[in-house]
Parts: sequence; C-alpha cells; structure tokens
Amino acid sequence: MSAPDAAPSRIWQEATHSASSIIELLDVMWDHARNATKGMTAPGSTSQLRLMYVVDREDGIRMRTVCQRLASAAPTVTRMCDRLQAIGFLERLPSPDNGREITLQLTPTGKEHLERIREQRDAMLHQAIDNMPAAERRALALGLAGMQKQLNTTHGDAQEPGSHTAA
Repeated sequence: MSAPDAAPSRIWQEATHSASSIIELLDVMWDHARNATKGMTAPGSTSQLRLMYVVDREDGIRMRTVCQRLASAAPTVTRMCDRLQAIGFLERLPSPDNGREITLQLTPTGKEHLERIREQRDAMLHQAIDNMPAAERRALALGLAGMQKQLNTTHGDAQEPGSHTAA
C-alpha cells in the first residue's frame, strides 16, 4: 500500500469504528426507550421489537417475507408472533389471495407501544444532536444520508432504516 492510500484507509477504519460504537450506544438507548415505556407490557426481546418494526413498515406483510427480512427460520418467527399476539401487539390473518399463507399486522396497542418507544428514542437523539455545533449537525446529516444510500444499495430489498409509518 502506498503512502497516499494509508490516510484514507485510516480514516475509513476510524469511521467504521465510530459507527460501530454509535450503533452500540443506540442499542443501549433502544433498550432504555423500550424499558421506559410506562403502562404497557414490553416485548421480552429486541428480536420481537425488530419483528414489530418490520410489520409496522409493511402492514399485512406475509409471514414468509418477515422470515426473509429478519433472516430467521419460520419456527423462530412463529414463536415470536405467538408471544406478541399473546400480549395483544400483533394479529395474524389469512392472506386475502392465498388462504394457506398468513399475514401480520400490528394491533392499535402494538402501534401505540412502538410510538412510545420512538418518542423516547427520538427525544434522546434530538437532545444529543441539539447539543452539537451546527457544522457538525450538517456533516452528520450528510454522512448519514450517504451511509443510508449505500446500505440501501447494498441490501436492495431491505427497507430504509428508520422509515416507518406514523402510528
């Protein structure tokens, strides 16, 4: 590797390390937001919450598609659905065009729960971003938009991170 290539490589390594650290912090914030919702039973795992976000983004999604999006086996997704249905967050319905397939949708209670989590998480993010100097906020917005574009290009059928319907 020539000397001119060393600096970009180091910058990319530092950016990757920073992004990984931020993801770990966001995971902690995610759990905090999930646990901070009052008055509702929270799903028992982050996996169940991810399933809820997938279903929320695509109301009436087929169970098979959820398995693909989560890269999970059908029995695992079925057990998560059982738990979410038991606490009133999820409904399973027959597919309108194929009676052998099951579609999933969140109940109003499930949507309310996600909205509370989003509000908690967004408040934490807004506070952190608000405390940043304006130039850093602009750079963050541009950098995150570029990263999102690349991730969407790399993982074509994945939905945009953070894209969700209003509850």
